[in-house]
Amino acid sequence: MDIGERLRQLREKHGLSQRELAARAGLTNGTISLIEKNRTSPSVASLKSLLDAFPVSMGDFFAPLEDGSPPRHFYTADQFTEIAPQDDTPGPHVSLRQLGRAAEHALQILHETYPPGADTGPEALQHTGEEAGIVVRGEIEVTVDGETQILRTGDGYLFDSRLPHRFRNLSDADCVVISACTPPTF
Repeated sequence: MDIGERLRQLREKHGLSQRELAARAGLTNGTISLIEKNRTSPSVASLKSLLDAFPVSMGDFFAPLEDGSPPRHFYTADQFTEIAPQDDTPGPHVSLRQLGRAAEHALQILHETYPPGADTGPEALQHTGEEAGIVVRGEIEVTVDGETQILRTGDGYLFDSRLPHRFRNLSDADCVVISACTPPTF
């Protein structure tokens, strides 16, 4: 997906200038310009801040357009939708693969992969709802409202998503988490 072009279309659809979007998202208009030109990739937290300015969830931003097909009940692994920014910039990238179209349900399920050194970004995430997850492989540092904990395989978390939160893999192995968010606002 061309994140920059998709963001520009969304901004123009809502009648916002780059400066207005930057003010709403707490970023600089130069950053908006670079993202729209695909010269920089936003962190997960920055993209979430941008989309909250509309408001549009990350799931809806990355989901394919409606095709009018009947509801689905089963998905193969290759039918999940990647909702985290992915590009060719150096460094590890978080993968957030969404099961189905969250906009059609009251629950959002993600298959998350954090390579060594991956981070949701220096800015804390915040959104309406509750989220929970279980580490199925590896370990992850989770910070919620200033409290930090290293979670290992079998450990889990559950918190109000309005609290500032961040995920980082400080280990030298991939971490995999299965998570849920309700309502699907991420």
